[in-house]
Amino acid sequence: MVMLGGAAGSLIRYIFGAAVMNRLGPRFPFGTFAINVSGSFLIGLLMTLLTERLEPHPNWRLLLVVGVLGGYTTFSSFEWETFCLVKDGGRWLGLLNIVGSVTLGYAAVWLGSMIAAKR
Repeated sequence: MVMLGGAAGSLIRYIFGAAVMNRLGPRFPFGTFAINVSGSFLIGLLMTLLTERLEPHPNWRLLLVVGVLGGYTTFSSFEWETFCLVKDGGRWLGLLNIVGSVTLGYAAVWLGSMIAAKR
């Protein structure tokens, strides 16, 4: 389940990240930024649904959260791209990437959890 989900999540990350970068350009890592925020939202949504609202088979969590979202989210890429921004003289862009990803990512987890928890 983890392997199947991870393969799917990695492919989705590649397609979505490339589409965002093609549309918005390479100056700022918008693709990774969008993936981190949307992945944070999805983990908040799915984990709340899977642990508080539904009683699914444990394989669903392995497939969707550990597999798909594990393959989809990109914090290692986030760290590398931030390092490159700073190294290349863009310390303010690096700071924006850190603060924006962490702040909006947390807000997305909270929002996903709140949406899933509504009865």
